[in-house]
Amino acid sequence: MTEKNSIRVRDLMVEELHTIDGLATVADAMALMKRHRVSSLVVTPRNSDDELGLVVVADIARGVIADNRAPERVNVYEIMSKPLLTLPEDMLVKYAVRLLARFGLSRAVVVDHDRKAIGIVTLRDLIMGYATD
Repeated sequence: MTEKNSIRVRDLMVEELHTIDGLATVADAMALMKRHRVSSLVVTPRNSDDELGLVVVADIARGVIADNRAPERVNVYEIMSKPLLTLPEDMLVKYAVRLLARFGLSRAVVVDHDRKAIGIVTLRDLIMGYATD
């Protein structure tokens, strides 16, 4: 097996997760995204039976701006994706790419063996990490 074929999702993920509560406004989410220079936020579960959510700039564009809605009057939970397709940290990159491509996704939250969110990875990160120099 070549080194390229043994790259795991955890090797390419970004560990710094930026989170937001689903009850926050989209204006709050936009400010947080701008402050941290990110294009997605993980929406925290409300309790132990709840699932993770994700809000990305495309959700804001489609669900707020394109519909001429006021970001101050829309809650994150109204436009977010939930439940998420998550990637296990030890998944091989080639399978992660396949999975994201199959579902037309640009990013995924990475989870550990206890299903706790530990990072985020984009399709771009995966492809660039898989590419040979």
